[in-house]
Amino acid sequence: MVYLWLILLGFVVYTVFKRFYNPKYLKTLSQDDFIKGYRKAQLIDVREPREYDGGHILGARNIPMSQIRQRINEVRTDQPVYLYCQSGARSRQAAQLLKKKRGVEDISHLQGGFKKWSGKIRKK
Repeated sequence: MVYLWLILLGFVVYTVFKRFYNPKYLKTLSQDDFIKGYRKAQLIDVREPREYDGGHILGARNIPMSQIRQRINEVRTDQPVYLYCQSGARSRQAAQLLKKKRGVEDISHLQGGFKKWSGKIRKK
């Protein structure tokens, strides 16, 4: 029984760590810093199409997390990449894939995600 609790505790600690750990290659930007740089970068919304259609940052391209492995070659490696999702979790996952599978070096994501965004948006 003790082993079961230790395994469960280990799993919870690992999950919390993965959720909040920010790797060195990923910059977490405040909204102000994000606004300063996203027009010079590839701005990618990794939310699903229905979320994107409900409202997205002006100029963002939608490459959903569910499709990123198939569409990874659409992301250029010679330009900065600015990612966002609803809260920040999926953009972290997307950054990891872009770094590992595509070799992208300059990756940033929006702190708090789209739900914290108060800038201009576009709805479809």
